[in-house]
Amino acid sequence: MPPTRNALIRYKTIDDCLRNRNRKWTLQHLIDACSEALYEFSNLDKKVSKRTIQKDIEVMRSDALGYNAPIITYERKYYTYEDPSYSISKMPLTHEELLKLSSAVEVLRQFKGFDAFKDLTGLVQKLEDRLSSMGQQEESVISLEKNEHLTGLEYLDPIYQAILERQPLEIEYKTFGDAHTSRYVLHPYYLKEYRNRWYVLGMDHESGRIIRWGLDRIKSLREKFIPFQSNQSFNIEAHFRDVIGVTVQPGEEVQEVLLLLTNKQAPYHLTKPFHSSQEIVRQDENGTLISLRVRINYELEREIMALGEKIKVVSPEPLKKLIQRRLTAASDRYKE
Repeated sequence: MPPTRNALIRYKTIDDCLRNRNRKWTLQHLIDACSEALYEFSNLDKKVSKRTIQKDIEVMRSDALGYNAPIITYERKYYTYEDPSYSISKMPLTHEELLKLSSAVEVLRQFKGFDAFKDLTGLVQKLEDRLSSMGQQEESVISLEKNEHLTGLEYLDPIYQAILERQPLEIEYKTFGDAHTSRYVLHPYYLKEYRNRWYVLGMDHESGRIIRWGLDRIKSLREKFIPFQSNQSFNIEAHFRDVIGVTVQPGEEVQEVLLLLTNKQAPYHLTKPFHSSQEIVRQDENGTLISLRVRINYELEREIMALGEKIKVVSPEPLKKLIQRRLTAASDRYKE
C-alpha cells in the first residue's frame, strides 16, 4: 500500500532533521518536529506517537519505498545519517529502475520530428553513461521501422502544434511530376502515418474541400493569420475506417473484396490482417479465401501487387482485371 500524505510529511521531516548535523536529534526531538509539521501542513493537532516514528525510521531504513536510508544511532540516543550527503529527496535510481528507463527511452528515441522527443537526448545520454559506469552497457535490442532519409519530418512538429492551436498554415507544396510548386492555405485537422510516411489531413481554404498531403512533398510552411475554420461535420475516423492506407477516392463505395492466398502465404495475413474487416471465407487445399469490406484504392492495389503469385483477386471483377493488366505489363518489361 502506498504511504499516506501524513506519512510522507513525517518522512520528509525526519529527513530534514537528520540532514541538519548542527543539532543532535533524539527520538523525542523527531516526534516533536513531526508533530509540528503535521499541524502546519495538515492542521493535525495531535502528538505523533513514539511507535509511529520508530516505524517510520524502520520504513526509511528498509527497501519498502526504495529509500534504504543509512540511519544510525550514536551515544545510544541520537539519530543521524551515516552518510552526511544522503537525503531521500536525492535518492538515486536503482539499477532495475535505470534499466527500465533505458528500455523505455530506447523506444522513444526512435521517433523523429517531435520536439518533445528531442528533449530526451540529454536523458538518453545520462542513462547510457550511468549504465556504462555500472558495467551494464549493452547493444540495442529493439528497433522500430524508420527511414533516416525521409524528407518532410521537419514539418511534423509545426503541423502538430498548429492542429493543437487551431492555426491555419500557408503551405508551399509540390506534387510528384509537377515542375513547379503551388501555395495553399490549409486548416489542419489530423496527422496520420502509414508505412513510415506522414500525411496531414485538413481543409483547403480556397475550395473548402478536405485534402490529404504527404509531408515529404511540402517545401515550406508558415502560419497564416486568418480565422481558423474548424471541422464541423467531417468524421475523420470514419474517413479512414474503410480504407487501407491513406488514399480515399471520392465517390468510391465500400465493397467486398475476395482474395485467395496460397496456404503458405496465408498465415502471415491471418496474424497480420490487411484490414480490420478481414474474415476467412474458407480454407482448403486450393488456398485460403478471405474477404475485406473496403474502398478500393492505390494502397490496396499495392498490397496485392507486392505478393505477386502468392495471391489472386477473385472479385470484384474490375479490380481483378486491373491487377491482371499490371502483372502483364510487369512481365512484359522483362521481355525487353
